[in-house]
Amino acid sequence: MKFVDEARIIVESGKGGNGIVSFRREKYIPFGGPDGGDGGDGGDVYLVADSNLNTLVDFRHSRFFKAENGEGGKSKERTGKKGDNLYIHVPVGTIAYDMETDEILADLVQSEQVQIVAKGGFHGLGNARFKSSVNRAPRECTPGTEAEKRELKLELKVLADVGLLGLPNAGKSTLIRAISAARPKVANYPFTTLHPHLGVVSIAPHRSFVVADIPGVIKGAAEGAGLGIQFLKHITRTRLLLHLVDLYPWDGTEEPVKAIATIENELHRFTEDLAKKERWLVLNKVDMNTDQDIEAYTKSICEAVNWKGKVFFISALTGAGCKELTYQIMDYLENVSLLNKENVITDENISS
Repeated sequence: MKFVDEARIIVESGKGGNGIVSFRREKYIPFGGPDGGDGGDGGDVYLVADSNLNTLVDFRHSRFFKAENGEGGKSKERTGKKGDNLYIHVPVGTIAYDMETDEILADLVQSEQVQIVAKGGFHGLGNARFKSSVNRAPRECTPGTEAEKRELKLELKVLADVGLLGLPNAGKSTLIRAISAARPKVANYPFTTLHPHLGVVSIAPHRSFVVADIPGVIKGAAEGAGLGIQFLKHITRTRLLLHLVDLYPWDGTEEPVKAIATIENELHRFTEDLAKKERWLVLNKVDMNTDQDIEAYTKSICEAVNWKGKVFFISALTGAGCKELTYQIMDYLENVSLLNKENVITDENISS
C-alpha cells in the first residue's frame, strides 16, 4: 500500500434542528395551549485512532465529511431527533490541525482514542418553551444554530521507540532487517527507502521495542532537498535516536566526519527539540576493515566531531555487534519508562 503521511479534509457537523410554533388542537378542548417542540442537536464529528490503519491514503479520495443535521421540532411538544455523530477513523499517531488557525485539534497517540473536531449545532426552541403567565399563546420559536465547518490538515507521525537516522545508504534498512522482521528494500543506490518502515525488535518474552527506518537525510534537507526532511517528523516522538554512519561509504562521497556533521546540522535546522533528543552514534561496516586499526580510526572520528555520547560498532550486513546494541537499547528504554512512572507517582503525591 502506498504510504501517505499528510492529507487535507473538510469536516462539517450537523446543523441544529429548528423549534416550531404549534398550538394544541383537539376535539372538545377549546383553549389548547402552545405545544411546539424543540429541535434536535446536530451531530458532532470525531476522529478515532484505529490501530488497523497505517496510512492516510484513503483521504486522498474522500475529502468531505458531514455529520447528520438535527430534525425540527414537532407538535405535542415532541423533540426532533438528534443528528447522528460522524466518526472518522485515522491511524494511531495522527495529528489534526485547523488550517485556518493552525491550532492542534487532536493528537491521537493511543488506539481507540476519540477526539471531537467539529461540534454539532444546538437545537432550536419551540414555542412551548416561551409560555408564561402573561403570554399564554406565544408565537415565538428559535432556529437551531449553524453547523461548524473546518478544513483540517491530517499529519501522521509513526509511533516508534527508536528512530534510525543517517545519510542515504548508511545501512539503516540493512540494520532494521538484521534486528527485526521488517523487510525494507535494500539496494546500492541513494533513496532506496521511500517511506518509513517499522520493525518490532523482540529481546525476550514481554521485552520488545519498535524501531523506525526513515528515508536518508541529505545536506540542504531543511530547504526541501531530498526525501528525509519529509519524514523527520516521524522520529520526533521517539525516545532514542540511533545515528548510523557508514565507515566506508561505497561511493566515497561522504566521509564519516562530514556525514555526522551533515546530519547534526539538519537536525538543528529542523527543530532544536529533536537535536537535543538522546542520540547514540552507531558506526556501521566494521567488517570491511582490513589494514586500518578500527579503534584508532573510530576514536579519531569521535574526537573530530567532539562526540560525548555512546558509541557502538556494528556490521548490519553480518550482524556483528547488533545483539549487544539491541540489549543496550532495551535496557535504556526500560529505565526511561521506570523513571517516567516514578515521576508520575511523585507528581501525584505532591498534588494530593
